[in-house]
Amino acid sequence: MTGYLRKARPVRLALLASALLVVSACTTMSGTHIAVTQTGDNPAPLVVPEGTDPEDVVIGRREHPRIIAAYGGVYSDRPAEIMVARIVGRLLAAANQPNAQFQVTILDSAEVNAFALPGGYIYVTRGILALASDTSELAAVLAHEIAHVTLRHARARTDRTRTTAIVDRVITGVFGGDSSTDQLSNRSRESMAAFGQSQELEADREGIKFAGKAGYDPSAAARFLGVMSRFASFSAGENAGEGFLSSHPSTPARIQKAMDTATTMFGQAGIGEVGREEYLASITGLTFGDSPAQGSIIGRRFVHPASKFTFTVPQGYTLQNSQSAVVGVAGDGEAVRFDSAEVNASMPLADYLKSGWIAGLKGETVSTQSFNGIETASGLAQTDQWFFRVSVMRLDGQVYRFIFAAKSDSARFAAGAEATLKSFRRTTTADLADIRRVAVRIVTAKPGDTSESLARQMAGLNRGTELFYIINDLFPGDPIRVGEKYKVVALH
Repeated sequence: MTGYLRKARPVRLALLASALLVVSACTTMSGTHIAVTQTGDNPAPLVVPEGTDPEDVVIGRREHPRIIAAYGGVYSDRPAEIMVARIVGRLLAAANQPNAQFQVTILDSAEVNAFALPGGYIYVTRGILALASDTSELAAVLAHEIAHVTLRHARARTDRTRTTAIVDRVITGVFGGDSSTDQLSNRSRESMAAFGQSQELEADREGIKFAGKAGYDPSAAARFLGVMSRFASFSAGENAGEGFLSSHPSTPARIQKAMDTATTMFGQAGIGEVGREEYLASITGLTFGDSPAQGSIIGRRFVHPASKFTFTVPQGYTLQNSQSAVVGVAGDGEAVRFDSAEVNASMPLADYLKSGWIAGLKGETVSTQSFNGIETASGLAQTDQWFFRVSVMRLDGQVYRFIFAAKSDSARFAAGAEATLKSFRRTTTADLADIRRVAVRIVTAKPGDTSESLARQMAGLNRGTELFYIINDLFPGDPIRVGEKYKVVALH
């Protein structure tokens, strides 16, 4: 996920991170779900959309925990959960599914994303909650996903993943990785499984119909597509091209089509519920950007409070965090990737290092050490274009991995990798005290306030003033209404 408190080097990161895809990643987290019209830990809806194939329920039940793990766990926020539940209840009635129980989960991810699985599973990230500005915009997103399910697009997309076996074999052959967990393989599978343009437009049309029938502003879909388009441009190079922003591209033609559909179905613009004040009240305090629970970047240091470890990268590295890995990039053509892996507790780390997940490993270089009381194994690997220093360590039963990459080896590169490895240790109370959470705060415009003065409240964040305009659907110079509420993002 993108962190707005740190500066990115997007182009170099994209180039160097590609070299680190020779490894697989497997990061697991757990959590409980929220469900619309039901409670408890039942892993699947009791009643699903009419006409649902029993196999769809099996698919949804199987994939649900994987989705939660892949997107950082479940985000628990009672006001937001209640708001989402109310919206979905109204949309289901409008979609002629009053007896259906869609399981709706808020994911603890800054990624702007929403999607559906067969069997009535719908997901929204806190990232998309932070980007929306009123109830009708979130209703447009949820209606779109409900439409994918009722139109059985989600099942069709799942069927398409069965055609990716050839991609898996290619990934394994080229990178020597495990295609079931390799990140490039996963991205290829997601891309091939994405909804087609005709399906997206069909879901747009049905979703606008559902939202309008439920009493929400039908033009909100077009409005929010425009906001997402601006956010995609803002994020370009940092973490763009992921999630909703790539699988739901907000092209001008699509935005216009959504507006035309709303006008054709419901007449003039400006009808229906918008629900701005209620929405903003529900997202007050919402975590923005990286979740501290998933690790925090403090300068060159990474601190994971849940797993209770920390490490520091060498001078000159810039760190970025995502669901699957922490990646650091140096301006002189070096990079480091840190992630975790599921490894049998009985397997020695040296044996795991030699087990084939890293291409080009030189087995004779593998050695074992202990730093800060933590068992470690290290080795060297080389491909045609990259030289790697690879280390794995076991802490509290979990295996973590460092993969340093450079065009060639050097004494300085070796020293930096060793220093990072030696810095890996358990957290202290002081480490945890350094963690700060960035959250959405709602401010009320006072006499004399302008869009520029409100935007300056976010000046401490990387490109914060620019972000202010996007998350409030404003442009520089737009008038501010006294007494109206606006979103700002600040340390909490």
